[in-house]
Amino acid sequence: MGDRSSSPGQDGLLLALVGSGDRRYREYILAALAPHFRLWLLDATEPSWHRPYLTGFTLVDTHDPAALVGAVRRIGSEVAPVAGLFSYDEWVIDATAVAAEQLGLPGSPPQAVAACRDKAATRRILAGRGVGQPRSVTVTGQVEAVESAAAIGYPVVVKARRLAGSIGVQRVEDEQALVRAYRTADAATLPGVVRDGADVLVEEYLDGPEISVDSAVVDGNVIPLALARKQTGLAPYFEETVHLIDGADPLLADEALNGQLRLIHSGLGLTDGMTHTEFRLTRDGPRLIEINARLGGDFIPHLGYLATGVDFAVAAGQIATGCYSTSRPTRRRVAGIRFLYPPVDCRILNLRVRTDLLRAGVHAAVATGQPGQDLALPPRGFLSRYGYVIAVTDSVEQTNAELERAHDMIELEYKPI
Repeated sequence: MGDRSSSPGQDGLLLALVGSGDRRYREYILAALAPHFRLWLLDATEPSWHRPYLTGFTLVDTHDPAALVGAVRRIGSEVAPVAGLFSYDEWVIDATAVAAEQLGLPGSPPQAVAACRDKAATRRILAGRGVGQPRSVTVTGQVEAVESAAAIGYPVVVKARRLAGSIGVQRVEDEQALVRAYRTADAATLPGVVRDGADVLVEEYLDGPEISVDSAVVDGNVIPLALARKQTGLAPYFEETVHLIDGADPLLADEALNGQLRLIHSGLGLTDGMTHTEFRLTRDGPRLIEINARLGGDFIPHLGYLATGVDFAVAAGQIATGCYSTSRPTRRRVAGIRFLYPPVDCRILNLRVRTDLLRAGVHAAVATGQPGQDLALPPRGFLSRYGYVIAVTDSVEQTNAELERAHDMIELEYKPI
């Protein structure tokens, strides 16, 4: 069954968390949940840094719904009933949704979660439902990709069908670049993700600012919690470099945007859970890029908490256990994060956080790379970051000013490779 340990939330509901992820990017979620729930971790590897937050753990294949169901039932008979099952891990949310349904626990239907994981299914299901989307074709080979791009009209975007984090996604201007982009998207992989034949999309390129909206979904009602404005870099790729949340952003109350959110969620059949929806703001209105049936990544939930006082992680736990109450903002600040990429493919020789340069508006400056680590830029590597800076101030201008100084705050010494 696993070890037992005391938890700050030892008198609360027992919440089973499927998968845990990288400590550098995920510990804040466990830290937020532990005071409110008794956390039981279901994971494929034994916990280490997780232990102070846990009531207990079970080693299990997180990709196997039957194994998850069996583990939860054993916990219920040997420890206490599990009130909720959830995950923020993109690669196991399918299995988690199936297990939750079989256990009779709160959550969206597995088919709705699967439709979010599959970008082609999202496009197909929402077609004709009043949702603004780019034209999109699922292709089975290079020849079909070239033909589809010509029919849509350049520029186009080429992406893998079931990956995340903008891995392998590329803007393409002509046929020669299209061939290279198709090969990159077709070859892109992540551990645990199965690639099959028709799993590359060629899509219309949409111009305009990028945003994401993190929402709580309860009994089919969509409750937007925060809106993040995004910057990308390393063109023609879409590596996400900046997210910024203004707790008083007027766009969060925009009826056109909220109408699209409602159509998207109802069309896909999402009923209960947290979602992360990405849009382009075009001159014709918001257009859906993709939707994820989970908490947003890249510390966006943490930025939301810093900007509004609403803890997205706690909201996710409440929804998963059927005890969600309205999340009301307690502050209106501006929180942003900048991720740092090297200028070239390189090997890290040294990293240093310049604590002498950290001003009051800097919430955190963290080096995530290690000496000896190789960082490769697209298309040879993706998400090759060596650090990040989070800033929190009372205005968009102040927060952006602090983020502009991020490269000075974390010094990178490297050797090109």
